[in-house]
Order: sequence, then structure tokens, then C-alpha cells
Amino acid sequence: MSMRLEGKVALITGSDSGIGQATAIEMAKAGADIVVHYLDDRTGAEETQRRVRSTGQKAIIVQADLSREQDVERLFDEALSEYDDLHILMNNAGIDSSGTEVAELSTERWDKAMKTNLYSYFWCSRRFIQHRKSRGGGGKIINVTSIHEDVPRKGASDYDCSKGAIRMLTRTLALELTPYNMTANSIAPGMVLTPFNQKAIDDPEVREEQTKSIPMQRAAQPEEIGRLAVFLASEDADYVTGATLTMDGGLRWAYGQGA
Repeated sequence: MSMRLEGKVALITGSDSGIGQATAIEMAKAGADIVVHYLDDRTGAEETQRRVRSTGQKAIIVQADLSREQDVERLFDEALSEYDDLHILMNNAGIDSSGTEVAELSTERWDKAMKTNLYSYFWCSRRFIQHRKSRGGGGKIINVTSIHEDVPRKGASDYDCSKGAIRMLTRTLALELTPYNMTANSIAPGMVLTPFNQKAIDDPEVREEQTKSIPMQRAAQPEEIGRLAVFLASEDADYVTGATLTMDGGLRWAYGQGA
């Protein structure tokens, strides 16, 4: 076995930039065709498509607001109309924390985080599972969470709670999907140099300050997350399910040091 994905089709949500874009490119390098999803960055989605096609693989672009159930259904309808089959689902779309503490957090903002970060994973996973079962089983679900599925932050209850819920969704899926030869796993990044951390990308001083608490003294590159996703999507990971693979340079274990 090897980390190859020839003959596979991967649907990657939020693949117009950052981790999603890097994963699309890495999976294409491994031989997969790609469904590029985006919300509002058409230019970024077109760049992902261009870079996937430069590897010799196919790529289509689908716009959808995944906080809306009907858009999720349309995303899958369009993907299956083009490719007729899907083998890999990577749930990656999401919004960052509001920075607002619970006492001042609006219901609207809470709902937005849950619909985007959690409901979209549920809706996409449900449709993907239904499709794979109709094809006799098999398939891979990869959910992008965060070290904040475990580690809380002030002003981030909307984000942290959604990521913690995804952790349990992944574990539940792992139990439910084994009869169908399907796996479900999560990747939990720490700091990654994506648009979520644009200030750190643009300003070396900001980046240096923000990475001081990371034992490896650097942030991850999106491609590093992408290559881990390729592993989870490959036959090499057929016996891995219900796992959270943390990629954070040791950040999760740095709390309390020097106290």
C-alpha cells in the first residue's frame, strides 16, 4: 500500500484558501480528482482549480453556503452530476471565534457559528454516507477541528463549542460506519499560516510573538495539514477511525509550563 488516491474523487469544503486549498492540491498530487467548494471567494476557488489541474487531475468549482441545508444538498447534487461518485469527504468550512464573551454573545452569532462549523459537517457527512452506502460502502470522512476542541479560550465559546461537538460527531460516526467499511477521523491543527492568521503572515513580528508559546517555535504550513489529510484518505489509514490527529507543534501540551 502507499499514499496514493488514483481513481478517487474528493469533495473538500472551504477549499478556496488555506488548509482546504492546500489539501486539494496535495490530494490531486496523490491522484484524486477534486470538488472545490467555496462560499464567496471565487478567485481563490479558481486558483485552487488551476493548481489542481496543473497536476493533471480534474477539478470542478461549486459555490454554496453550507450554513443552509438546501445548499449542502445542491453541492452534492452538482458534484455527483459531474463525477457520478465521491470517495472522500473533507469537512473544512468554518468561521473563527467572535471574540465575544458569553455574557455579551448574541444568539444570532452563536447560531451562525453552529450552523457553519457544526451543522455543515453533519449535513455533509449525512449526504456522503447515504451516497457511499448506495455504492456498497467504503469511503473516508475527514473533519477539521482544532486544538480548541479541548482547549478553551476567553471570548471563543462559539468556536470552541462547535469544535468540541465535531470531535464527538467524528467518534460517533466511527462507530456507526464500521459495518460499511468507512472511516471517520479528525485533524486538530494548532496555529496554521492561513487567512485565519493573516496578521501573522503579513508581519514577522506578530508571527514571532504568537509562536512564542509553541514548543516548536513556529506555525504550521497549510501543506503540512494537507499531507496528513492525504494519509487519512489513503489505504494506509484503513485501520484508523475515530481518531483525532493533532498537528500543533506541541502547543496543546505547553500549558502550565513555567507556572
